[in-house]
Amino acid sequence: MLPSTSVSSSLQGNGVLNSRDAARHTAGAKRYKYLRRLFRFRQMDFEFAAWQMLYLFTSPQRVYRNFHYRKQTKDQWARDDPAFLVLLSVWLCVSTIGFGFVLDMGFFETIKLLLWVVFIDCVGVGLLISTLMWFISNKYLVKRQSRDYDVEWGYAFDVHLNAFYPLLVILHFIQLFFINHVILTDTFIGYLVGNTLWLIAVGYYIYVTFLGYSALPFLKNTVILLYPFAPLVVLYGLSLALGWNFTHMLCSFYKYRVK
Repeated sequence: MLPSTSVSSSLQGNGVLNSRDAARHTAGAKRYKYLRRLFRFRQMDFEFAAWQMLYLFTSPQRVYRNFHYRKQTKDQWARDDPAFLVLLSVWLCVSTIGFGFVLDMGFFETIKLLLWVVFIDCVGVGLLISTLMWFISNKYLVKRQSRDYDVEWGYAFDVHLNAFYPLLVILHFIQLFFINHVILTDTFIGYLVGNTLWLIAVGYYIYVTFLGYSALPFLKNTVILLYPFAPLVVLYGLSLALGWNFTHMLCSFYKYRVK
C-alpha cells in the first residue's frame, strides 16, 4: 500500500535483501494486514473514516494532510485501516437501493442494479482509472532527481476512493431528491439542475484527485491533473445549449442494464 519505495540496484554481500526488495516485502505485509482487517470490524476506526468523508466535502486538503502524518508515523501514505472502504461500500449500497426505489424498480431489478454499480461502476472503473493514473504519474510526473521513488498502485486506488465518494453522494444521494419532480421533467430547469449536479460531482472528482497526487513531494507538474476542468465546462455549456440531460441518459441506461 506504500505509494513510494526506495530503489537499490544491488544485493548486499551478506545475502540480505537490498532496500528495494525489503520495501516490497514490507508493502506486501502491509497489504496482507489491510485485507485481513476487512473482517475485523472491531479494529476499524469508523469515527475517523466518517471524519474523512465529511472533510472530503468541506476541506479535502485536511484529509491529505493526515496522509502526510501517516507517512511520518507509519512510513506509508495509503490507509492502513479499511474502515473508509467499508463505509463507502455501505453508502454505495444504500444510495443504489434509493436509486432503484426512485426509478420504481422491482426487488430483483434493484439487486441487479446494485451488483452492476458495485462491481462495474465502482470496482471495475476504479481499477481502470487507478491503473491509468498509476502509469501516468510514474511515467511522466516523477521528478528527475526523485527517480528512486515511484507511486504505488495501492495509493492510486486510495486517491480514487477519496475522489469517488463526493461524486457518489452528489449523483446517487442528493440528486435523488430532484429526479422525478425536477430533473426528468424535460424542461430547461430540469437539465439545468441535473447537469449542474454532474458538473459539481465530476469537478469534485478532478479536484480531489489533483490534491492526492500533489500531496506526493516527489511528483512534479501535478497541475496538469486540473486540465480536464476545461473540457468539462465546455461540455456543460454544450449540454445546456443542446438540451442534453445527463441524468435522463443515466436513468435510461440503468433501466436498460437491469432488463
